[in-house]
Amino acid sequence: MNIDNLNWSILKLLQQNARFTNAEIGRKVGLSSPAVAERIKKLEDLGVIHGYRAEIDHIQAGYQLKAFVTLRAFMGKLKPFLEQVKTYKEVLNCYRITGNENLVMEVVLYDQFHLEEFIDKLITYGEVRTSIVLSNVVENNPIGKNR
Repeated sequence: MNIDNLNWSILKLLQQNARFTNAEIGRKVGLSSPAVAERIKKLEDLGVIHGYRAEIDHIQAGYQLKAFVTLRAFMGKLKPFLEQVKTYKEVLNCYRITGNENLVMEVVLYDQFHLEEFIDKLITYGEVRTSIVLSNVVENNPIGKNR
């Protein structure tokens, strides 16, 4: 799909705040509320927009640590882990990647004891490396038109 400049403007606003009304978006981009609703519906139907969700502050929710954990799977352990990782409540995102490791996971944990317990679950599947997040430099930066 070729996304025009108006659609990019709408997408940027929705990424900033998915609770903007169609009227608010319309005022900002110069369209009527029904025209905005029609464009949003088309973007949803085409799969450009595939969901809306609330952003939760992990610290306020009781998770003191955020970390990135990589796994280099042992021979024969990758496929079983790909199913198992879906059951871990700590995992916010998990990506298969290229390079020496097979997967990188973004996780939230209550404390260092929870981190140790989580790592203990992973080490049966492969070599684990952990990087604890100290602060956010860029977070949820909107996807925009690059050309």
